[in-house]
Amino acid sequence: MQWHAEYAWSGDGIAADVLIEAEGDRFTAVTPGVPAPPGAPRLKGLTLPGLANAHSHAFHRALRGRAQSAAPGTRGDFWTWRERMYQVADRLDPDSYRALATAVYAEMALAGVSCVGEFHYLHHRPGGAPYDDPNAMGEALIAAAADAGIRITLLDACYLTGGIGRPLQGPQLRFGDDGAAGWARRAGALHDRTGGTGHARVGAAIHSVRAVPRDQIRAVAEWAGERGAPLHVHLSEQPAENEACLEAYGTTPAGLLAEGGALGPRTVAVHATHLTPGDVSLLGSTTTGVCMCPTTERDLADGIGPARDLARAGSPISLGSDQHAVIDLFEEARAVELNERLRTRERGHWTAGELLAAATRHGHAGLGWPEAGRLEPGALADLVTVALDSVRTAGTDPALAAEAAVFAATAADVRTVVVSGREIVRDGRHLLVESVPSALHTAVTAVSPAAR
Repeated sequence: MQWHAEYAWSGDGIAADVLIEAEGDRFTAVTPGVPAPPGAPRLKGLTLPGLANAHSHAFHRALRGRAQSAAPGTRGDFWTWRERMYQVADRLDPDSYRALATAVYAEMALAGVSCVGEFHYLHHRPGGAPYDDPNAMGEALIAAAADAGIRITLLDACYLTGGIGRPLQGPQLRFGDDGAAGWARRAGALHDRTGGTGHARVGAAIHSVRAVPRDQIRAVAEWAGERGAPLHVHLSEQPAENEACLEAYGTTPAGLLAEGGALGPRTVAVHATHLTPGDVSLLGSTTTGVCMCPTTERDLADGIGPARDLARAGSPISLGSDQHAVIDLFEEARAVELNERLRTRERGHWTAGELLAAATRHGHAGLGWPEAGRLEPGALADLVTVALDSVRTAGTDPALAAEAAVFAATAADVRTVVVSGREIVRDGRHLLVESVPSALHTAVTAVSPAAR
């Protein structure tokens, strides 16, 4: 297989006339400055490594445009939004979840995403009884990724309490297992069944310190460590979480995770919005990754996290679209810089190359695919080509094509996507899902509560 890229970014700048060659699912050669060989597809625009969406809750996509409504004069926050999310969670089953996730992952593919980290906690039937296959919902997500043509790391979440010292209630009963040991048995069966081959890998997640008690954290961390699997955790998304943790345990959520052996280079903390300077140092010194989800963090009025401080301290930064207010990794990338500008009233905190690395190399590494996210021989053959002649990007200086991609392009500018050597998007059209908008409409409508 061969492709000829007009321009390509490999991490070290922009090169022109790049011949990209692959055999099977791996790149074999990436050679700049050569004429196109006969028959090689021409990738017009800027070609990047495939993008990694490091934090997703696929079913939250059903809330887009529906959770924004409110009675005149009323306000809301993360906690009021969560009640709307629970309504959707209570309406899903394995079949409807597969249909919804397939459409969502196809939308991601159209946006240039080649791998998704699905933070999965919707495990059981309404009321909490397991399905005949206790991993039916996780299997539905793995199948959905295959249907959409992308890779997945299913981050199976341990979710045991409805808050520190509070039992699960209502829709939350679907999330729980019989303690960390029960979670480990179920997640272990899914991990063993998947086998780490093909398009899917299984990792672990501690939903949050609100949902996993102090004495259960280490068991989840050890499960991941024994398997060399990634471990993700929602961290300090809300000040109320920090306050409850301090009151109950006398330490911050980051401190509690460190005490339980849950920090380190295989761990990714999601959000990390409300950190103390000591938390930043702790995450950085353990090389714990941090996934920023700016479109969700602003949509839910969560706040602006200290991304630059975290990177400076030693934490690799990745990106996620989380609740999918939009699915656009270019928007997530530029928001990291633009948020920092709003916070400091200064420009120039991140280079375009650093932000593209967050969207590619760091994201894949945090999802347990270190062999992806790079345009180089031996890497998984994933690529995405972004148009440089759209109304957003026309007039781009080729030497500044990376800056145009980060600070001007959107998901609508993605033209070609190849995942593991297989073309899944051509000329902005998904090749496996006939009509992604129709699939989304049907799947979202089927599981959405009535508007109010």
